[in-house]
Amino acid sequence: MKQKKAARKQARKDSPGGNTAIKSEKKTGGNSFFSWLLVLALLGAWLSVGVMWFDLVDYNSVVGALGGVYDADGDGDFDVEDAKVLLGLTEKPVTVASHENPLGEKELHVESLPSENKESTSNSPHGSTSDAEPPLEVKIEESIPANQISPELPSATQPVPTSVSTPESITETTEFTEEPSVESKEEKEAKKKKPKILNKFDKTIKSEINAAEKLRKKGKLEESLHAFEALVQKFPQSPRCRYGKAQAEDDLAEKMRSNEMLLKAVNSYREVAELPDVPPDLVKATLKRCADRQQFLGRTRGSLATLEKLVQIFPEDISLKNDLGVAHLLLGDNKGAKRIYEEVLARAPHDGFAKVHYGFILKSENKIAESIPYLREGLETGEPGTDDGRFYFHLGDALQRTGDKSAYDWYEAGHRRGHFASVWQRSLYNVPGLRAQPWWTAEETGYTALVKMLERNWLTIRDEALSVLDSNRGQFLPEDENLRETGDWGQFTLWQQGRKVASSCRHVPKTCGLLERYPETTSCKRGQIKFSVMQAGTHVWPHTGPTNCRLRMHLGLIIPSKGCRIRCTNQTREWEEGKVLIFDDSFEHEVWQEAESFRLIFIVDVWHPELTQLQRQTLSPI
Repeated sequence: MKQKKAARKQARKDSPGGNTAIKSEKKTGGNSFFSWLLVLALLGAWLSVGVMWFDLVDYNSVVGALGGVYDADGDGDFDVEDAKVLLGLTEKPVTVASHENPLGEKELHVESLPSENKESTSNSPHGSTSDAEPPLEVKIEESIPANQISPELPSATQPVPTSVSTPESITETTEFTEEPSVESKEEKEAKKKKPKILNKFDKTIKSEINAAEKLRKKGKLEESLHAFEALVQKFPQSPRCRYGKAQAEDDLAEKMRSNEMLLKAVNSYREVAELPDVPPDLVKATLKRCADRQQFLGRTRGSLATLEKLVQIFPEDISLKNDLGVAHLLLGDNKGAKRIYEEVLARAPHDGFAKVHYGFILKSENKIAESIPYLREGLETGEPGTDDGRFYFHLGDALQRTGDKSAYDWYEAGHRRGHFASVWQRSLYNVPGLRAQPWWTAEETGYTALVKMLERNWLTIRDEALSVLDSNRGQFLPEDENLRETGDWGQFTLWQQGRKVASSCRHVPKTCGLLERYPETTSCKRGQIKFSVMQAGTHVWPHTGPTNCRLRMHLGLIIPSKGCRIRCTNQTREWEEGKVLIFDDSFEHEVWQEAESFRLIFIVDVWHPELTQLQRQTLSPI
């Protein structure tokens, strides 16, 4: 053996490199180990890059394969985030228990489904649609088919900017800016926490639920619904399976534009909450969505009942009580809403959502001065659900009536927030882009034939109006929109929201006959045709109409020689007998009747001339 080793050693010495070859062999053998470590490390790094940038790993498949055996983020189930932790792509998060964040589910827009079977809201003192104060019920920002609009209020959880500049700061700057909010570490961690919507049994079938849910998230709604229906049949006591079925029906209703399918979803949501062993987060998410969809369908009383149940289950959740107050308002039950918001403010005196709604209710009760601090302080909080044009509108109006000039600062604030077209034009139910000016000529409207007809027949129209006024049959009804500071103002309506009032036209058949040939007025669903009589000593507060979709014509019938005038923006004019004045009542206007006898005019609303025929047909009535 010693001889063989010596021979090998001698051969190496005799070879090119001699002893150098021996040293090189030892060195190469040592470096090989570290080279392989380096290669493996680089492969690992490139694998991570490939996973992140080229989706080499299907996280959902990892979730399905591992079921519920690995829970990295402590939410009680295995999901995509857990898979990333398991693959070493993220660190295991530190979570803080929280039940405040709703499920990240797809929201159905208000305009996306036809609205049918609506319950009446006529009991609300804010339901009037003829002139000034906007009701707390519907907000239309563009031309939308009438059958696609459903009443909706600001939700207590609706996101808005985190800060609201005060009127003083707004008027001093040309740009409206917002200060970024600073979140605490606890708030950030709470946001990361997902609601727990699986009970113990649902965790054991998580992979099957994931498969059906994956279809829904990919937009394969019919397949998802079939999958969830099969799961519900197989596991009838599973709340998560039934909730998935309800979500699939909800999404499919939007796709199909079907109220029938949406009703199925509402029933499925209701069934979820009635099952045993439903996690509290799932109960809350399910019933909130159920109430929202009931409200969308116009089943306001059903929505109210669902919200009442929610408040009973979660009495400490202020946002649910706030939503319950809104449901009372939608039913015209201001007393019920007032009681709810008084309870909220007793427990949470600085809650901005409750403050603006409570202030709105006080103003509707004509408690003008009392309403101001609630509306103002509520808006200043900038809390979700407070940044709404109606609250800026009513706060400014209340300030105007108390003689406080800061009203226009708040109107300016509303304008800068995008709620008003301008400080003067404060209508809230608008079609964008329409020509906006306070006063119009007949030529500018294009309705010269209608104007000529009215002026040519003004004596006939006057005589019929006087016959009704003299008959003392109570046909002229008092103005009931709280627009008068003083005096007596009566109206006799012939057309309302594009519909002829046959009982009224029987008293003035010639007048109605004259108008039948002019669809620009008789079909105007956002206006009226009516006689207006105003007694001496009447003052009408500055106010604006609800929409920019109409123009208003005033035909003078009996006009005292002095003391009667109308202001629109900063221009004041007087009526003349037999002549037509035309103005856009979405701009602020004010009326004085300081004569010794009554003033009688004929009001004829017409569509804004720039609206298309399709818009006139599809816009909702006001």
